[in-house]
Amino acid sequence: MPSKPLSAIVLAAGEGTRMRSLRPKPLHLLCGKEMVLYVLDSLADSDVGRAVVVVGHGAERVTEKLLNAASETRLEFVEQEIQRGTGDAVGVALTAFGVDELDDADADILVLPGDTPLLRASTIAALVEAHRATDSACTLLTADMDNPTGYGRVVRGKDGRVDRIVEEADASDHERMITEVNTSIYCFRAGVLGPALRRITTENAQGEYYLTDVVQVLSGAGYRVSAQIANDAAETQGVNDRLQLAVAEKELRRRTNEGWMRQGVTMVDPTNTYVDTTVILASDVTLFPGTILQGACTIGAGTEIGPNTRLVDCTVGTGAVIENSVARNCTIGDDVHMGPFAAPEPGTSVPAGARLGAS
Repeated sequence: MPSKPLSAIVLAAGEGTRMRSLRPKPLHLLCGKEMVLYVLDSLADSDVGRAVVVVGHGAERVTEKLLNAASETRLEFVEQEIQRGTGDAVGVALTAFGVDELDDADADILVLPGDTPLLRASTIAALVEAHRATDSACTLLTADMDNPTGYGRVVRGKDGRVDRIVEEADASDHERMITEVNTSIYCFRAGVLGPALRRITTENAQGEYYLTDVVQVLSGAGYRVSAQIANDAAETQGVNDRLQLAVAEKELRRRTNEGWMRQGVTMVDPTNTYVDTTVILASDVTLFPGTILQGACTIGAGTEIGPNTRLVDCTVGTGAVIENSVARNCTIGDDVHMGPFAAPEPGTSVPAGARLGAS
């Protein structure tokens, strides 16, 4: 039996429902990878056929990076020229879909913000599964937070279904006490999303089209709106300032290091080892504290790197030892001993067996 069609809309135009005032300027780079790419990675277990990314005016750099990234998901881009809220952004994204796609009774559409790099693929897969198991018109991913400040609150009815989402600026004192919050991540039945968007207004504190208002439109029309509570609230949080960026990078670094150690890489002190997701490590590589590997580095088997070494876009052969050194865009051969205090010029090719650095 063929799987139901599933598409995704990723809002990367700067629209957000969380603490917008804390967003001093766009935060594009995260651990050597475009932030939106991490969000697209979270679709890996959900059989998403296409992803429509909503970008802001002048977002050519983001578009080019995403297109050049390896991905099995078909990517398309639409531009939201004027940011008038998340509801407007999704409406713009729907222009990329054909009438037949939106009228397909079996089709679903995921909507995700582009600033949630900690999302796991298993979380999104569970959201889609819950959405289809309950035959809901909309299922939102929620989180239970001790401090929900800045987030929209989820208001449930007596039957436990979701009635509406109220943004903090529009919430009453009683509603602000609710700890279940909206994460801005949804799964919609495709056929109901467009008509519901046409019924929302800008009558709110921000004067924008809130995607959250679609929830009340659907529940008020008698459709089932469900919620799936995330197992880990931390992975649903957006990155709105430099502090949140540092927290997210720390968690992504932990996940990256853990993955490599499970594949046979030794990290003497994982908390002080920095490896971009674009780096490739062979088995039996040893990384000492203070090692920083960035960009398109490839490290051969049995090589030891560090302590206090930074390599950027370098290829290193097997059995090499590189300590207390810095190199960029270099090719370093097998069994090279480099360091301490070596700093070859960018583009240098170090032959196999060579020794360089302070004696």
